[in-house]
Amino acid sequence: MRFLFLSAFFPALLAAASALEVVKPVISQSDGGPPDTAGFVHVAGETLFFTCRVANFTKSPEEKVHLAYSVEAFDPLGVPLSEIYKNEISDEVTPQDRDWLPKIETEIDTPPLGPTGAYKIVVKVEDLIGKTSAELSVPFQIRGHAVQLSDTLVVRNFQFFRGEDDTQPLEKAAYHPGDAVWAKFDIVGYKLGDKNAIDVSYVTSLISPAGKVMWTQPDPAVDHDASFYPKRYVTASMGINLLKDTAPGVYMIGVQVKDGIGNQTAEAKFPFTLQ
Repeated sequence: MRFLFLSAFFPALLAAASALEVVKPVISQSDGGPPDTAGFVHVAGETLFFTCRVANFTKSPEEKVHLAYSVEAFDPLGVPLSEIYKNEISDEVTPQDRDWLPKIETEIDTPPLGPTGAYKIVVKVEDLIGKTSAELSVPFQIRGHAVQLSDTLVVRNFQFFRGEDDTQPLEKAAYHPGDAVWAKFDIVGYKLGDKNAIDVSYVTSLISPAGKVMWTQPDPAVDHDASFYPKRYVTASMGINLLKDTAPGVYMIGVQVKDGIGNQTAEAKFPFTLQ
């Protein structure tokens, strides 16, 4: 009875062992470079170089292999980063190639404004000769710019800086007469149009301690664009040189934002001290 039991299940075990499989996935920062170490975190906007192999494929009587495959990357919300990449592998396998495994390779462009979190690359392979298929999900991490999203138009992460190219904001927004005042902020909550189109514009102004508008930028800054991957926020900035005879006090930078697609407007004011 024990022999009969093993005999009955042996074909199933053999079939499972030889099922088509995607193996040896590698994500690297450079073409042909070393694989990422465990826990490696990429920066939003990087290009990733991805490779993998296909095992247990079927050969035709003419010793040929024919595979169709696709590669697609997704963000933490399951949104694809770009159009799906599809291709085929058709090659002849000689007896000397008994250890050869077909190779899949492509580049993954991560979105510059992508959120922080766990992303994944999904590989799907179809063996056109053996009539079998396989799939593999390969995770990777991205560190992006943290922006709290909104259902309505709003300004987020407004920060003052000493210089235009500074990356660290001022701990205390304080300046002196004659200084340059720089600020950076994000705009979220606008609506997307066809093909993820956006139509966002903003105007900044300088407001005196008495509430008087002392300066307004002459033309709105405009971000009118469309992309495959949805742009969930707009990065914005402004700069103004204060006059040397400007009186001390608490001033404001005013921001007026317009969403042309969603027909929304928003205003906000952010104080700084002139010492």
